Amino acid sequence: MQNKNAKTFEPYIAAKDLIPEFTLKAILLGSFFGILFGAATVYLGLKVGLTVSASIPIAVLAISIFKKFGNATILESNIVQTIGSAGESVAAGVVFTIPALLFLAGGESYFQYFQIFVLALIGGVLGVLFMVPLRRSLIVKEHGNLPYPEGTACADVLIAGEKGGKLAQKVYMGLGVAFLYKFLMSIIGLWKEAPSIVFGKNSALPNGTVNGEITPELLGVGYVIGPRISGVMVAGGVLSWLALIPLITIFGAGLTTPLAPEATKLITDMTPSEIWSRYIRYIGAGAVTFGGIMTLIKTLPTIVSAFSDSFRDLREQRSGQAVAQTRTERDIPLVYVLLGSLGLIVLMTILPNMPTNFFSAILIIVFGFFFVTVSSRIVGLIGSSSNPISGMTIATLMATSLIFLGLGWTGDAYQPIALVVGSIVCIASANAGATSQDLKTGYIVGATPYRQQLGLIIGVLVSVVFIGLTLLLLENTLGIGEATPEHPNPLPAPQATLMATVIKGLLSQNLPWGLVISGMAIAAVVELCGVSSLAFAVGAYLPLSTTSPIFIGGLVKWLVDRRTKQKEEESEIGPGALFSSGLIAGGAITGILIAVMLGTNMGKNADGTPKSLMDMVNTHIGENMGGMGDIIGVVAFGLLAFLLWRVASRKE
Repeated sequence: MQNKNAKTFEPYIAAKDLIPEFTLKAILLGSFFGILFGAATVYLGLKVGLTVSASIPIAVLAISIFKKFGNATILESNIVQTIGSAGESVAAGVVFTIPALLFLAGGESYFQYFQIFVLALIGGVLGVLFMVPLRRSLIVKEHGNLPYPEGTACADVLIAGEKGGKLAQKVYMGLGVAFLYKFLMSIIGLWKEAPSIVFGKNSALPNGTVNGEITPELLGVGYVIGPRISGVMVAGGVLSWLALIPLITIFGAGLTTPLAPEATKLITDMTPSEIWSRYIRYIGAGAVTFGGIMTLIKTLPTIVSAFSDSFRDLREQRSGQAVAQTRTERDIPLVYVLLGSLGLIVLMTILPNMPTNFFSAILIIVFGFFFVTVSSRIVGLIGSSSNPISGMTIATLMATSLIFLGLGWTGDAYQPIALVVGSIVCIASANAGATSQDLKTGYIVGATPYRQQLGLIIGVLVSVVFIGLTLLLLENTLGIGEATPEHPNPLPAPQATLMATVIKGLLSQNLPWGLVISGMAIAAVVELCGVSSLAFAVGAYLPLSTTSPIFIGGLVKWLVDRRTKQKEEESEIGPGALFSSGLIAGGAITGILIAVMLGTNMGKNADGTPKSLMDMVNTHIGENMGGMGDIIGVVAFGLLAFLLWRVASRKE
C-alpha cells in the first residue's frame, strides 16, 4: 500500500511524462462498464440494501481486455475504471432513496423515468463538482494519513498489471482464490455466508449476537485499512450487538405494550435483527450524525485552505500571474465548478413536475457540500463499501424535515420534497466517495486530475440513462416494497423503506428522538476519550456481520507486521496488499455476477411466480446443516485468513 509523505511522493507515471490517457477506447469501455455495473447495483441494492465498490473489478477487467485486444497505457486503464465506477456509485445513491417515492403520499406520481433521470443526473454531477476543490486537501495534503483502501488497492492492481511478473501474479492469485471461495460459498452453498451465534433470551446476554459475513472482499478491505481503524469500527458493532441489544431485551422483557417507534410487536417477541432495525439503527444514525459534525469541524481548516488555494489560483489565472501547473496538478477550474453547480440547481427548480422549490434547492447545496466532505473523508478511512451513505441521508432527512416543521410544512405534499433533498444529497455523497477513491488511484499512478473529473461526469451522464430504465423495469416486473397480488415476491428495498419511515415519522412528529440523541451522546463519549467517533459510529450503525470480518483482516495485517517487523504507517506495495487487492476484486466481481444471476428467470414456481436461479441456490447445503454449517464457514474463512497471512509474510 502506498503511504508516503505527500511532499516527497512521486507517482508511478511522472508529471512530465505525456502518454495516452483520455482516449476514445478508454471512454467507450469505461461507459460500457458504467452501464453494466450500474444496472447490477440497482438490483443488488433493491434486493439486500447493500452494494459493492466497482472500481477494482473494473480495473482488473480493463487490464485483461486491453491485453487481449490491444495494449493500453496504465492511464487509459485508469480512465476506464474512473468512468465505470461512476455508474455503480450513482446507482447506489438512487436505489437507497428514490424508490421511497413509492411509499410516500403523492410520491408515486413522481416515480417516472424523467424525474429519476433528473435526480440521478443532478446528484451524480454535484458529487463530482463538490469534490473538485477538496482534492488538494483530502488526496494530496492528507496522502500520508488517509489510506483510501479501495483507491490504493485499485492503484496496486493497475501498477501490478502494468509491471506484470510476480506483482501481477499476487493480484490474480487473490482474484482467483476469491472467485473460487465465493463460488463454493454463494453459488454451490457448501457453507453459510454469515455464520452466527445468538444467545438465548433466558441467557445472561439475551439476544446477544456474534456473526460475520465471511466474504473475501471484506477480509481484504480489513487488511488494507489496518488494525487500528478496523478495531475501532468493530468496537462500535460490539456495543450495538453485545451491549445495547441485550440491554433493550432485558428492560423490554417486562413490557406488555410495544415500545415506540415499534407499534405492534413486543420487545420480548423480537429477534436481534428486529431490535437492530427498530431501535439500534436510529441510535447509529445519531452517532453517525455527531461523527459527521465532528469530522466537518476538524476538516474546516483544510477545507478553508483548499478553497483559498483554489480562489488564489483563479485570481492568478485572471491576472496572468499564475504559475504553470504540472499535468498532475490540474483540476477543473473553480469557475466551472461554481457555474455548473448553480446551473444544475436552477435547472432543477424550473423543470416541470419536479417535487422541488427554491428553498429545497438551497438545502441541497448546504447539506450536499457538508456530506460530500464527510463522505470523502469517511471513504479515506474505511473504504467505499462500508461508507454509511444511508446514515448520512437519514441525518439530511432529519434536518430537512425539522426545518419543514419549523416552517409549518407538514402536509403530505412536502414529503416528496423532503425526500428529493435527501436523494440528491445521498447520490452526491455516494458519488463523491467513489470520486475520492478514483482521484486517490489517479494520484498514485500519475493521472491528470481534470481528465479524471471529466471522465467521472461522462460516467454519470451515460449511466443515469440506464439506471432509471433498470429501476422502472424491476418495479414493473418484480415489484418494489410491499407484496401485491400482481407481485407476491417483490424486491424489498430496505434502505428506501427506512427513508420513507423517517420522513413520515418526522413530519408527523413521532420520530424516536430519544434514540437519536442517545446515539449522539455515545459518539460524544467516544470523542472525549480521544478516539475518532466517526469510525466508531460507522461500526455502531452497520451490522456486526459487516465489521467483524473487516476486523479479522486488520488482525491479519497486525500479525504480518509483527512477523515482518513493519510499522503500519510504513507499509508499501507488498505481497499482502496485492493479494488483498485481488481478494477485494474477486469478491466484488463475483458479487456482481451473483446480482446478475438473481434476476435470471429459470422457469416458474408452483404458484406461477418467476423462479430465479438463486431460488435453487438458496437451498444451500450449509444452510441445511444447522450449526455444522456455521462451523464449516468459520473454518473456511479461517483458512482464507491464514492464506492471506502466509502470502503476506513471505519475503520476495
